[in-house]
This record gives sequence, C-alpha cells and structure tokens, in this order.
Amino acid sequence: MSVAMPMAGAETASSLKTVLEVKNVETYYGAVMAIRGVSLKVMEGQIATILGANGAGKTTLLKTISGVMDPEKGKILLNGEEIQGMEPDRIVRRGVAHVPEGREVFPFLTIEENLRMGAFTRSDSGVGDDLEMVYSYFPILKERYRQQAGYLSGGQQQMLAIGRGLMARPRILLLDEPSLGLSPLLVQEIFSIIRKLNQEQGVTMMLVEQNAQVALKTAHYGYVLEIGRIVMNGEASALMASEDIQEFYLGVQGDTQRGQKRWKRRKTWR
Repeated sequence: MSVAMPMAGAETASSLKTVLEVKNVETYYGAVMAIRGVSLKVMEGQIATILGANGAGKTTLLKTISGVMDPEKGKILLNGEEIQGMEPDRIVRRGVAHVPEGREVFPFLTIEENLRMGAFTRSDSGVGDDLEMVYSYFPILKERYRQQAGYLSGGQQQMLAIGRGLMARPRILLLDEPSLGLSPLLVQEIFSIIRKLNQEQGVTMMLVEQNAQVALKTAHYGYVLEIGRIVMNGEASALMASEDIQEFYLGVQGDTQRGQKRWKRRKTWR
C-alpha cells in the first residue's frame, strides 16, 4: 500500500494526530436510544477497540460513523472535518472504509472483482499496486482470484472483506466483529494479519469485537461499551490488567469464597 502512515510505537500517544473523533453522539432505532452520548478518539497509526456484549451498541456506533445511520445529536470528525449526516459514499471518499459484520461480499463476483469494487471511488493509477499489496497479505485470494466469492469459506470471505476495505486506501478502517463465526485457529490468523497491516502499512483501525482477549492483545487503546454508553476506557494493556475486564470480559475469576457466584460481584463502573 503506497500510503504509509507513521508507526504508533515511534511516538507518544499525546503527539499522535487524531484521525477520528466522536463527540457526544446519540443514535436512535425508532424511539429507542441505541447510542447514549458516546465520545472517543482514534489516533493515527493506532488500533482502537470497542468491547461490549451483544446489544451494547457496537455495530450501531460503526454504522453511525460510516453514514449508514444518522446521529440525532453530536459530532463525528475525520481529520477535524465534520462528517455526521453525510451520505455513506461521501464518507468513503473522505477516507472511512467499513468492513461490516457478516462480511457482505458480492457472492457472484470474482475475488478480484470484489477487491476492485473497494476502489470504486478512486481515480488514481495505484489500484494495481494496492491489489498486489492485498494479495501479499492474503495469498489464498491471489490463488483463487478468478473464483466467485460465494464459494469461499467464512475465513476467506473475511480476508476478502478486509482486503476490499484496504483497496479504498482509507484513513481509517472500521472492522465489525472480524472473528464472528470463525474457528479459533482462523481468528488467530486474521488478527495476525490485522496486526501486520497496522505495523507494516500503518493502517489506522477501529475494531469492534466481542472476543476481548484477542482484541486487547491487538489494539493500542480500548473502550468498553455497555447499553450504548462508554463505561471504561484506557490503554489496552491497562484494560487487560483491570479486574473488571478480566472477570466480566476475559472470564478470569479471582479468589472468592467457595460456592460464591460470579454474578454477585458488581462492576466498579456501575
């Protein structure tokens, strides 16, 4: 990928540029408030993860950022420019690529046609180079580039969906549940590639994930979303060390009295 970004490890977090900022955003499904005043930042060259259970509002948040849903309140800024309320295609052109939950590849198009669809907003001459870059990270896609995407396995479709997002040369890549429906071995493979793309290509990412263990090992910074609101945030390493995160998201139980049930312990953010 010819658009290199500064590496996260080379600078302190305070000196990094803010790529995406969400300010007090509220989003509704009908009369139901799904996102409740969410504020967060994603820094250039970093991976930020959003953790939360089913129904926490993670997917709604990504849809709001990418323009699939409009917020009722708040601002979304990409490199300082407000993008809330814009049509999704305009947001893509400004540099937001969304890899949706469930992958949503075009089943009757070939792998290469799917990848080129990711570059539909581009008019530059670098599409061929970026296609080869994607193939270098996902060699199975190059082997089967003429095959219809509908015949790929779930893991291969996830690779294709990520590759398609990269073809837009995004300023930020939104990844919604990349581990969904995959075996543990494939999850490790997908997240290994995500880490390489960040480290080697400098791709900035926002990662929504239920698998807190793999997400926190991959990300630089994390947010915990519950019932549409941010209840905890911090460096990924600090969240990994948090007793609340360990117990309620990583399944680690501390020393308790014999027979005491986990659910009796209250979260400190309540």
